[in-house]
Amino acid sequence: MKVLVRESAKSQGGPWQVRMDQHVVSFRSEAEARAFVNTLESRLRAPHKLPESRQQATG
Repeated sequence: MKVLVRESAKSQGGPWQVRMDQHVVSFRSEAEARAFVNTLESRLRAPHKLPESRQQATG
């Protein structure tokens, strides 16, 4: 996933945007946008436990 932090093109000094591929989330400041990206990246890097597959008894 491509993640990009940038100032909104509509207004200079206005809301900041985090673009994640086709999805856009707006923030009031650059600091809020970067904090969101840091949280997102740490959650993506965190270990994830896959669900155990259940074997169905046949017979």
